[in-house]
Amino acid sequence: MTNIATSTTLDAEQRRLKRARKAALAAFLGGALEYYDFFIYATAASLIFSKIFFPSGDPTVALIASFATFGVAYVARPFGAVLFGHLGDKIGRKSTLVLTLVLMGAATFLIGALPDFKTAGYWAPALLVLLRLMQGLSAGAETAGASALTTEEAPTGRRGFFASFAMSGISFGIVLASLAFLPVAAMNEADRLAWGWRIPFWLSIVVLVVAYLVRRSLEEPEVFEEKHDKGELVKLPFAKMFSTHPAQFLQVALMSFETVTNTFMQSFGLAYAVSVGVDATTMLWVSILGNVIAIATQPLLARVSDSFGRRKVFVTGVLGSGVMIFVYFFVISTANIPMIFLVSTLITAGTYSASNAVYPAWFSELFNVKVRYTGMAIGLQIGILCAGFTPLLGTALVGATKANWGPAAWIVAASSLLAVAGALWAKETSKTPLRELGNHVP
Repeated sequence: MTNIATSTTLDAEQRRLKRARKAALAAFLGGALEYYDFFIYATAASLIFSKIFFPSGDPTVALIASFATFGVAYVARPFGAVLFGHLGDKIGRKSTLVLTLVLMGAATFLIGALPDFKTAGYWAPALLVLLRLMQGLSAGAETAGASALTTEEAPTGRRGFFASFAMSGISFGIVLASLAFLPVAAMNEADRLAWGWRIPFWLSIVVLVVAYLVRRSLEEPEVFEEKHDKGELVKLPFAKMFSTHPAQFLQVALMSFETVTNTFMQSFGLAYAVSVGVDATTMLWVSILGNVIAIATQPLLARVSDSFGRRKVFVTGVLGSGVMIFVYFFVISTANIPMIFLVSTLITAGTYSASNAVYPAWFSELFNVKVRYTGMAIGLQIGILCAGFTPLLGTALVGATKANWGPAAWIVAASSLLAVAGALWAKETSKTPLRELGNHVP
C-alpha cells in the first residue's frame, strides 16, 4: 500500500510539473509576442513614424508626436486590465489569454498595412492610433494573466522561477524584434520608409500562430477551478478587489514604476543615441546582447527570490537601475560604443532583470485567487501607464541640446524610488502557501 501511495504521489507531482512547464512555455511565448510587438513599435516610433505618419516640419515636434502614439496605448492598458481582468477572474485564465493574444497579433499585423501621411493624410495617424489602442487593450492584461496562471500552476517553493518565464519571453521578443529591424536599418532610407519598416510588423504572425497553438492546449489552474466548481467566484472582481485588497493594489501600482527603466532605454534611449551620432544598428545590437543574457539571468534571479525573498532581490535591482541609468546616458552622450554595450548589458541583464524577474510572482501573490487577475492587471498598469509617456516627457525636456541628458536620467531615478517605496510596504510572500495568499474575499 505504501508503494502504491508513493507512486500515486509521484504521478501527481509529475503531472503538476508538466502543467507548470506548459504554463511557463505559454507565458514565455505570450511575452515574446507582446514585446516583439512593443519593441518594433518603439523602434519604428523612434526611427520611422515621425517621418511618414505626420506632416513634414520640425523633426523634434514630429518625434514627440510619434512618441505620443507610442504612449497612447498605455492609456488603453488600464481599460484592458479592467475588461480582461474581469473575464480572467470570471470565465478563466486560459480563454482570456487566448483572446488577448489574438487581439495583439491582429493589431500588429494591420499596422504594417497602414497607408502613410502622403497617401491618406490625417487618416494615417488616426488609424495608427486606433490600432495602437487595440494593442494597449491586449497588453493591459497579457502579463498579468500569464503571471497569475503560471504562479498558480507552479510547484511549491518555485513560484518565482516559473512565473519569471513571462519576463524571459519579453526579453526574447525584444531580441526577435531587434533582429527583425537589423536588415531594415541597413536599407537605404527611401526603401526603409517606403516598405521596409512594414516587414517586422508582418512577421509577428509567426509568433502569434505558435503562441496560439500552445495557449489553446492549457488547462485552468486547479486553485481557480476549485472556486469555479464550488460557485465561489465573485460577480464583480473589480469592485471586490478594491474593497478587499486596497493596500495591495497601491503597493503593486508603486512597484510597477520599475518598468520605466526598460521603456526609457528601449525607446527614448534609442532615439537619443541616434541623435548624438550612434548608429541605430549598433543600438539594436546593444539591445540584443543585453536581452539574450537576460533570458537566462531572469529565471536565475527569480529562483534566488524563491530562496531569499522577493523584496531583497526586487529592491536591489530597482536601486541598481536608478543609479546605473546616469552612467547609461553619460556613456551614450560620449558615443563610447564599448561602454554603451557594457553599461546597457549590466542594466538589462543585471539590475533591471532582478526586479523584472520577481514581479510576476510577487504581484500575483499579493492577491486572493478570486481577484488575482484583476488586481495584478490594474495595479501593474498604473506604473506602466506613466512609463508609456516618459519617452515623450524625456524628449520634451532634453530637446535639441544633446548634452542635456540629466532630466531623462532623473525621470528613471524618481520612478525607481517610487518602486522601492512600494516594495518596502508590501508583504513578503515567497514562503506563503498558494491557498493562503491574499486577503479573505467573502
